[in-house]
Amino acid sequence: MTDIVKKRIPVREGLFTIPSNPDIEPQLIAGKCSQCGETIFPKPPLCPNCQNENVKEVKLSRSGKIYSFTVVMQQPRPYYKGPVPYGLGFVELPGGVRIETLFTDCDLDSLYIGMEVELIIEKLYEDDQGQELITYKFRPVI
Repeated sequence: MTDIVKKRIPVREGLFTIPSNPDIEPQLIAGKCSQCGETIFPKPPLCPNCQNENVKEVKLSRSGKIYSFTVVMQQPRPYYKGPVPYGLGFVELPGGVRIETLFTDCDLDSLYIGMEVELIIEKLYEDDQGQELITYKFRPVI
């Protein structure tokens, strides 16, 4: 029997790194304004705070704490094609950047504000061509 290797495609380019070396962990890609110092995720073409066009790419910390969350019980069509129910919320990273994210690898009833979480890249769903669409998520630190 032959193993089929599925193509993994980011849900959106430029959100996170996909290292070719398995020893290197992925990171989220943000922008830092050279004028006002604002850090924004995802990296914008210009700073939403001061409209400066000089926004440099920076990599964010892989760990943070749950800032807020909810558990979604219904399928929000047509955009989300992942499993239901699911955890959705914000993670605050060092430096105060808050990332909207899905939560994974956990009992949804055990999530709490202030919980330590870490970044992972994971399959969101499989498209009609059998390709895996991948996205960033956060999971509790064990």
